[in-house]
Order: sequence, then C-alpha cells, then structure tokens
Amino acid sequence: MVMAFGREICCNLDSAESREWLVTNGIGGYASGTIANLLTRRYHGLLVAALKPPLGRTLMLAKLDETAVYHDRAYPLYTNRWADATMEPHGYNYIESFHLEGTTPVWRFALADAILEKRIWMQQGANTTYIQYRLHRASQPIALAVKALVNYRDYHHTTSAGDWQMSLETLERGVCVTAFPKAAPLYLLTDATPEAKFRVSAPLYNWHYGLDLAAEKRRGLDCCEDHLQAATFHMTIAPGSSLTLIASTEKNPELNGGTALEVRRAADRELLQNWSKVSESPDWINHLVLAADQFIVSRPLPEEPEGKTIVAGYPWFSDWGRDTMISLTGLTICTGRSEIARSILRTFARYVDRGMLPNRFPDAGGAPEYNTADATLWYFEAIRAYIDATGDDELLSELWHTLCEIVEWHIQGTRYNIRLDPDDGLIYAGEKGVQLTWMDAKIGDWVVTPRIGKPIELSALWYNAIQAMASFAQKLGKPHNEYQQLGDRTAAGFPRFWNASTGYCYDVLDGPDGHDSSLRPNQIFAVSLPLDSIPPHSANSLSAGMRQETRYTPLLTPIQQRGVVDACAQQLLTSVGLRSLSPQHPQYRGAYGGDQLQRDSAYHQGTVWGWLIGPFVLAHLHVYKDPAQASEFLEPMAHHIRGGGLGSLGEIFEGDAPHSPRGCTAQAWTVAEVLRAWLAINTVGV
Repeated sequence: MVMAFGREICCNLDSAESREWLVTNGIGGYASGTIANLLTRRYHGLLVAALKPPLGRTLMLAKLDETAVYHDRAYPLYTNRWADATMEPHGYNYIESFHLEGTTPVWRFALADAILEKRIWMQQGANTTYIQYRLHRASQPIALAVKALVNYRDYHHTTSAGDWQMSLETLERGVCVTAFPKAAPLYLLTDATPEAKFRVSAPLYNWHYGLDLAAEKRRGLDCCEDHLQAATFHMTIAPGSSLTLIASTEKNPELNGGTALEVRRAADRELLQNWSKVSESPDWINHLVLAADQFIVSRPLPEEPEGKTIVAGYPWFSDWGRDTMISLTGLTICTGRSEIARSILRTFARYVDRGMLPNRFPDAGGAPEYNTADATLWYFEAIRAYIDATGDDELLSELWHTLCEIVEWHIQGTRYNIRLDPDDGLIYAGEKGVQLTWMDAKIGDWVVTPRIGKPIELSALWYNAIQAMASFAQKLGKPHNEYQQLGDRTAAGFPRFWNASTGYCYDVLDGPDGHDSSLRPNQIFAVSLPLDSIPPHSANSLSAGMRQETRYTPLLTPIQQRGVVDACAQQLLTSVGLRSLSPQHPQYRGAYGGDQLQRDSAYHQGTVWGWLIGPFVLAHLHVYKDPAQASEFLEPMAHHIRGGGLGSLGEIFEGDAPHSPRGCTAQAWTVAEVLRAWLAINTVGV
C-alpha cells in the first residue's frame, strides 16, 4: 500500500497538516482537508458544493468536530488552530494511521484498546458527502458527539459572522440548514438506527470565531474564518458496526452508508480495470489513474446534456480550455476512457468563436474568456490523439467544418493579433496588456511574461495542427494539398528559431525588442510534439497509414533537437518538472511565496512546472532512444504523491532546491502528462 502513514507522520503536526486529501463528485464539487483534520485553507471543507455545475462552488459544511467517549474517558478527535495561534484540541495525537483506500481517505484513531475508523467520500453526480465511523475494535460501545460546523460562501472567500442567523430545521434523521431565504438548503443526516441511541441537538447561532488558516497566511490572504455550529449529533457505535453522517444539497440522498461506500469502491475498481486493459503498472501509477478521474466533470449544455470538461486543478481552479486540451490525452485516452474524450471534444466545439477556444469560464458564470493563443491549437492535438486511438470517422466528420474554420481564422487573423505570418509560416500573437500563452501571469495591467511576437510553441503547435488536418482530410476523402503546403511553409520558416550562438532555440521571434533568447521550456515542444516524434503507443494501423501518406518535415535537425533537450536538461530540469526560466537569467526567481504580487511575479520566472516533465521525457526518449533513462526522470513523482496532495500531483514547485511544492495540490495536466509519458515508455519505448 503506497499511500499509508503511521504515527511518525500523523502525529507530527507539521507533516500531518502539509499532507492534503481530496475527494470529488464529478460535477465540480469536492471535499478536501488535511491528515491532521485541521483546516489550513479557505478551500478546505467537507462539502464544497458545485451549485451551478461545474462551477458555483460554495462551502456548505466546513468540518466536523468529533469527541469520542470510551470507558468514561473523552477523546477529542479534531484539531483547531485559533487566531491567537493556540492549538486546541490536539486530536491528531490519537491518529494511529492514515491511508487512501482507492480515493477514499481512511483514519484509524487509537483510543486505549479501541480502534475507530473514519472514511470520507462523495456520491458521483451529486453534492453529497459521506462521513462514516466504524468501530473496528473495542471492548464496549463508543459514544460519539459530532459538532457540525457549517457556512455558505464562495469558495474563494472567507466569512466573518457578524449577526448572520441561519435557519435551522430539525428533521427525523438530522437537520436542514438554510443560510438565507434563497440559499440552497444543506441537509445533515445520519443512517443511525434506534440501537445507536441517536439524537441531535441544534444550538441557536453558536458561531465558532477566529479559526486560523495557516496556508492562506503564507499566501498573504485573509486567514481568519468563522463557522456556525449548526447541530451536534450524538450516537453510540457498537463494536464491529458503523454509522454514517451525510451532508447533501439533496433532500433525499442515499442514507445507507454501506451501500454508498460500495458504489464508491466499485467505481474505483472500474477505473483500474479500464487501465489494466492498457498496461500493468506500479501502485503509484494506479493512484494517478484514480486521480485522473477526479478532474473529469460534467459541463451540461442544452445541445450536449452529457457534456464533459476537465477541472484544471484543485482546490481553486475551474475548467480552462488550455488545461483541458493538454490534459485530455493522459486523463482519458491513456486510461482507456475514449468515450469521455469524445464528449469533451464535442462539448468544446460548441464554444469555438472566431476560430478560438475559451481560455476559461468565470466562476460566477457569464461569457467565456477567449484570451488564449494556444488552447485552440492544443485542441487539434487532442483530436489527433483521439482519432489515432479510436479511428472515429463519425466524430471527425462532425468536427471537420469547425476545424476548417479555425484554420481560416488563423490565416486571416483573429482576436489579439493572433495570425499566421505568410512570409515565414509562423504564428504571431499578442498585443499590449494581454497574456495569451500558458505563461499567463498578470498583476493589474502588468503582464509578467508578455511574449508578444512569435512564441516558439505556437508555431510548433500550428505545424502539428496542420499536419493533422492533412491527415484528417485524407481520411475523410477531402482535398489535403492546401494543408500540406501550409505545413511546408511553416517547416521552412521554423529554422529561424534556432539560435546558433547558444545552441538552443529562441523563445520568441520578432517581438517588440527583437528576438528573445531567454532559455525557457517552451522549445521542448518542437521536439516532443510533431506527429512522427510521438511514440505511437495508442496508434492503430490506420494512424500509422496516415503518417505514411502525410509528407513530414522535422522542424529541427537531429543535432538541433539534441541541443534543445540537453539545454533543458542542464538548466531547466529538476526532479519534479522543468523550470520556467533558466537560473542564469537575471530575472530568475527561485522562491515562490508571499502575497499575490510576489507569487505571480515568480510564477513563470523560474518556478518549476510539474506538467512539463512529460514533454521533456518524450523529447529525451525521441532523441536518445533510452527508455530506461527516460523512465528514471519520472521516478521522483512516485515520492511526490506521498506529500502535498495525496495520491495526486501538484501544480508547481520552487525553482531552488529542495523544490518545495506550491500552488494547487492536485493539477490535471501534471497527472495527465506523467501518465502519458509513463505509458509511452512502458508500452513501446523507441
């Protein structure tokens, strides 16, 4: 069992509060917290409901404060840190062990000779969280009192109670909490039977003031929060039996905890069975397969009621076009779930506007934002990977007109001066005050890495897209010469990126200040991305035939490809990804922390990005033809899943050693690209 910890971690507060668990519901809602059962983020909670799936995330149940009474001794099982820096109580000291059971976090509390287990999971497709207590071992029953602390606020915010009075209604199996007249009700219920001597008390407006959120303090944000004690559940658990508390926005959720848990376990088994059809793998990779599913959520549309999308990261990102398309292959196709990839591709086709995919969907709703030059080009790569894996002529035919429109818009020019330069076949993008590439940090009007001009990855992506279009046209029996000619023009112009004086590529050409020779990781895609350099682990005979029919010209010579890989390896590579800027650059920032200004100014100026380890590994594999060495680059990720976001992979790391994890604790494209690279190495090699 790779994801298990004993007292050496669980009873060490620094270690226990830095390790975070996550469960999700497939519609954008989630529950998250720490091993220590200590709130450290505004994003922590037992029910963060997606009231307008996949968005409208609202904290409804913040935490449960449990006290067990066994042989007349009271054991507080919870931990709180208060605004005056005091810790009271210290419930983490009773945690005997913690492990992940699939995606379900499991605590074992040692109370004298008794072992009390606690599990947390969510129902798929519903804003419903289950918290189950099972008395694994004891010489007599345990009396359990559970205080339910509730809230009702946007998950990005914090609450100061003031004179807020919520409505509390006592029900047969619990209580209903309504924050204000038009708020979604929160039902707190139990599956306790009469033998459990269940009763519930609902104190009037008992606010718990001044809970300290240490992680928010480190991020320079509001770090003090108030929560309302809505009710206290009093139950008795007999040895060998279990009781479940249910927090839900549904009036009549499934109340049988045993039934709900088996549904959750069956879902995890199915995910691993789909993966086992593809490859046998070590435990840490199996955990990533389960983590991959947590990012896939519903985005229903009137014309696409079963539409799907990908949450970019937990706990604070929504679904982003760029992240979705980069992540799609690893999260769905590589895990044997091509039907989900199909749904995502169809869903996003509905949002194409002026030849562009949305960058992001605002949390509060409203029109999508289209400030991205690369998301649309990654869309072609996602479709190419899907068609290679499935040979789905029907979907390709359905999307063909949209893809043709995208190409035409790029030729004639679209938003933000995104256009194909006819002279060299390269993609130009950018205007003052707008961030368009994945290096998108912006502070007020200051774009930290503007990259106006011809960023190298845009032209590599464009070439890949045009090569794919030529193949798609042949597959559908349509003219393809126009696309072949466009590809030839880009291939002829791409050598402009080569900087002979440094032995690697320029990051941006033809910018306001000329060419940018900064060593950044974006050039790795010129080696990892083109069709013929992708290890065809998912390719069928059809896709191989497509490659043979399509005239392909490498963008860089073999010597240049090796120069790119070597430069990235020697200056950008760390154990957990690639730095966003070389440490030798005067603007390099090796630390990531502080307030938003400090953090965002370092975001793409040296901070390590985990997702880039995937393209680097594939590029290294292509250049050096050494699967064993390529595999070694992924091994540190097997350790990272045991720290930070448990069972998942994080967003970013500090540029300087020891490369401490920062940012989101679970990031879609990091998980996706590690899975994709691992599968490429272990299924085919080169």
